[in-house]
Amino acid sequence: MAQLDQFPISLETLKKSGLGAPIAVLMLMAMIVIPLPPFLLDIFFIFNIAFSILILMVVLNARRPMDFAVFPTIILVATLFRLALNVASTRVVLLEGHTGPDAAGQVIKSFGEFVIGGNYTVGLIVFIILVIINFAVVTKGSGRISEVSARFTLDAMPGKQMAIDADLNAGLIDQDEARQRRKDVASESDFYGSMDGASKFVRGDAVAGIMITVINIIGGL
Repeated sequence: MAQLDQFPISLETLKKSGLGAPIAVLMLMAMIVIPLPPFLLDIFFIFNIAFSILILMVVLNARRPMDFAVFPTIILVATLFRLALNVASTRVVLLEGHTGPDAAGQVIKSFGEFVIGGNYTVGLIVFIILVIINFAVVTKGSGRISEVSARFTLDAMPGKQMAIDADLNAGLIDQDEARQRRKDVASESDFYGSMDGASKFVRGDAVAGIMITVINIIGGL
């Protein structure tokens, strides 16, 4: 125990040392390069689904966008993890798919059986509908919303700064409150700008996911 106490490792320690991001990148690269066994794929898929549900619950319960200011960063990290997981699962499907439906893990098998429902024609139609909803409606719609929000936020930023200066000159607020309001305006602008960039990244992830799924279908036949 004494030796463990001499080397405390925590998320806060990784954040202060700046090693968190490099370690995460190395783990993602390892997922892409090193073949993963099916049980690890199941664990990662379950974690990805649970993490997505957690993010959705936090977003729905946030009263203001700035209450979840790390949302763009989380989107970026989750998207990179999902891409690495897609590549790892594709490798298993293409290399071990001939051994049976259990080769890629129980999560992929269960989802495939749920979508197909015993009828390949119905499964193909459902897959096309899901692709249309995911790319044409959700991804493109959210990207457009993020782009418009970022544009209007940046356009309104000078007016907000002038309003803060006017309130300060009129004596309605003091220097500390004016400084805090300027900080909030800058943080809001950075947030919507980051969301605009994250939405474009998610759009590329959606396209890559569709292509990877088609490759899995063709290679798994």
